[in-house]
Amino acid sequence: MVLDLVIIGLAIAVFPLSVTAFVLVLSAQRGVLKGLAFILAWLACFVAVLAAVLLTTGGKPPAPKSAPSTAASAVKLAIGLGLLGYGWYRHKHRERTGSRRSSTSGLMTRLDRLSLWTAAGLGPLFQPWGLVAAGAATVVSADLSHASSYLVLLGYCLLATSSLLAMEIYTTFAPDTAKERLGRLHTWIETHQEQALVGVALVAGLFLVSRSIAQLTS
Repeated sequence: MVLDLVIIGLAIAVFPLSVTAFVLVLSAQRGVLKGLAFILAWLACFVAVLAAVLLTTGGKPPAPKSAPSTAASAVKLAIGLGLLGYGWYRHKHRERTGSRRSSTSGLMTRLDRLSLWTAAGLGPLFQPWGLVAAGAATVVSADLSHASSYLVLLGYCLLATSSLLAMEIYTTFAPDTAKERLGRLHTWIETHQEQALVGVALVAGLFLVSRSIAQLTS
């Protein structure tokens, strides 16, 4: 479970669409407050999904080869195949259309006028829900009778949110430097977003497919 959550958490942390959305929120007026609202809503939604899974299992992992265990592995397999298909589609689409840099000036104007509540709503909206679902299917095997499981789950939540937390803290304590560097990050993501999406989707998809097949056949 630990390795699965580490890989999934890393994939969520670097997911390009989420990072891009958060950089834009931080760059808006009162960006630090809006960024904090974004993160709190992101974490609340993230933790709620995990809590729902743990309440369903009662904090006890299902027996190997049982119906719940097989269903969790099948869900991860389906998500992994979906990510592979998505990554392949984006790759072929990029080959046909070429890389295009999108304009975000209009979006920035709208973000400047966003309320804190709207900024909070963007958190769950921009979560990579396929990866979040894969993490939830993995958490089915968590055994809450051991204190180490709580540490693993806490680490997973922090890892998945680490990129947002790092940018929020950096902007809070070094706003001028952060504005310049986050601007460069945003420009890089705009230029390489398709490649990054394809890379994250294919790597995460291959990992989930291989792990779920191993679990289903072992």
